Amino acid sequence: MALELSNCAATAAPAPGPRDGNEVSGDARKILIIANPTAGGFRAAVLDRIAAALRGDGRAVELHLTSRAGEIGEICSNPNLAVDIVVVAGGDGSVNEALTGFEAIVAPPALAVVPFGTANVLACELSLPRRADAIARMILRRRTRPLHYGTANGRPFVLMASCGFDAEVVHAVPLKLKRRLGKAAYVLSAFKVVVGRPRRDIAVEIDGETLRCRLAVVANSSHYGGPFVLCPQAGATREGLHLIALMNDSFPALVRVGIALLRGRLSRARDVVMRPVTHAVLRADEPVAAQIDGDPFGTTPIEVAPAARALTIIVP
Repeated sequence: MALELSNCAATAAPAPGPRDGNEVSGDARKILIIANPTAGGFRAAVLDRIAAALRGDGRAVELHLTSRAGEIGEICSNPNLAVDIVVVAGGDGSVNEALTGFEAIVAPPALAVVPFGTANVLACELSLPRRADAIARMILRRRTRPLHYGTANGRPFVLMASCGFDAEVVHAVPLKLKRRLGKAAYVLSAFKVVVGRPRRDIAVEIDGETLRCRLAVVANSSHYGGPFVLCPQAGATREGLHLIALMNDSFPALVRVGIALLRGRLSRARDVVMRPVTHAVLRADEPVAAQIDGDPFGTTPIEVAPAARALTIIVP
């Protein structure tokens, strides 16, 4: 059964507010699944099984495959979107598109995620299931948590905003290579970027003081690049942003930091500063590459702050 996305504003029910994870809301009868067929790991059969399971439980389900960049955001910003749950099947960039669209809606529907994509960090953050039957059960059970997020120059991000070496790598990865090689594309680009790159200071203005570093990450989640823990104190379902600043971005320093990240010990690594922040401005004397949620985001300066509200996300 297809759901109409227009001419239904009068029947739209208000979306429930974020819950603490201990409550189960009432039935969610209208579900829209939006899938990015170009996302890494896209599996049409998984979506078909999820939709069939939801329909078998009496839900009205529409499955929509996007055909262009930005389409997820356009759908999620539609004030006539009269559904109870939006399920985004894609990577972190697809989730970011949905968040950006929800900014235009007073009472957005609950969000669920089907983990596709190159490195779905949010899936690791929330321990989301990957099997179709488990995902369908999660959606039907509808256990929810508040999804907190930040903004960079007004653009939402749920994972992180950063400037420096990691953002340069994100900018350097060709889209075709990313789709073909997945995470390996980032490794190849990292080796290319690290050789002969200009090393520039980043001035981070945080809560009334200035910190100078070589790489700055403002994290909303604890994970980075997949299962790796960047900042144990951060969390997408907890309020608050955290700064992770690398004071030295020489090749040996980047290797040390990479090993510390792989071992889950970044918070104890040399030349790394971590601290909570409520507001930050990242500047540089010359433009430095920036990224949010694993996608290019222009260059410095960027102003980062917590979003004014949390969304509702369905969790296991």
